Amino acid sequence: MLSRRPLGNSNLTVPSLCLGTMTFGQQTPAADAHAQLDLALDQGINFIDAAEMYPVPAQAASYGATETIIGDWLVRQPRDKIILATKVAGPARAMDWIRGGPPAMDRANIRAAIAGSLKRLRTDYIDLYQLHWPERNQPMFGQWQFDPKAERECTPLLEQLQTLAELVQEGKVRAIGVSNEHPWGIMEFLRLGREHGLPLVASVQNAYSLLNRKFEYGLDEVCWRENVGLLAYSVLGFGHLTGKYLDNPAAPGRINLFPQFGQRYDKPGVPPAVRAYAELARAHGLTPTQLALAFVTSRPFVTSAIIGASSLAQLRENLEACAQPLSPELAVEIDRIHLLHSNPAP
Repeated sequence: MLSRRPLGNSNLTVPSLCLGTMTFGQQTPAADAHAQLDLALDQGINFIDAAEMYPVPAQAASYGATETIIGDWLVRQPRDKIILATKVAGPARAMDWIRGGPPAMDRANIRAAIAGSLKRLRTDYIDLYQLHWPERNQPMFGQWQFDPKAERECTPLLEQLQTLAELVQEGKVRAIGVSNEHPWGIMEFLRLGREHGLPLVASVQNAYSLLNRKFEYGLDEVCWRENVGLLAYSVLGFGHLTGKYLDNPAAPGRINLFPQFGQRYDKPGVPPAVRAYAELARAHGLTPTQLALAFVTSRPFVTSAIIGASSLAQLRENLEACAQPLSPELAVEIDRIHLLHSNPAP
């Protein structure tokens, strides 16, 4: 059942489900995207997550299309009823169509990014503005080990936070968040915010699913004690947790459309883990999708689970699946499987 929860230490209250939009403008044409937004809003999901680099996989031809599609819809809605989140892309020299390949998360790049987002979204402010990924050296997007030898110069976190504070003071941003972060980054942003009287990070958007429970290895305590909300993404493990690739490895989906983008799931431990969870779901009269979504939405530290879909029909299916509660007995069985197949897609 859909509930509303405070978003960390911010003044925002968000629904327990958030509509992810990274397919808008590539897999999902504008008309279908607008229908998804209408359906979500009709179901009480007024929390929308985007990013300047969407749709994904990112490419020059579609850069900014997601925000543009949302903006064309947003101008027809009462703005104060929508909680809109978007993100500034971190350093990505290969993506030279984004501000020349953003070399840093410095003041100039952050301000240029939000100027573009506000224009495409056709709004004067962003409710939640997030740093899409850290500039500093840290393992992410399927990497699982920290490598000290990969250290590099980066924009001080204080400068990043000061820039975000300017945007809050100017009324362009209501709350700030991070994404793809680790415990050190969250604690450092919070320390700097408190020491310098700057906005505190309200949320972290990280991958979290039956295939990736790394959040429970330290970040859960950090976020609980520091009142930082988790916005969980990839809750269906790039479609793996629907079970469709078990039945048909060539099934339509992002893994087969964009194989280079699913490297996090191209690991030997993924198929046996998916199989175990699918068998558990079916033994209890559930679909694998229902089990996967019930697990994420039942976790006490998940403020909002981000669900995305490539079509209106798929979104309907996901919303129906989210209505399935997780029994205590199933939770025990899930943990048993997790101990046998721990985090195969970190």
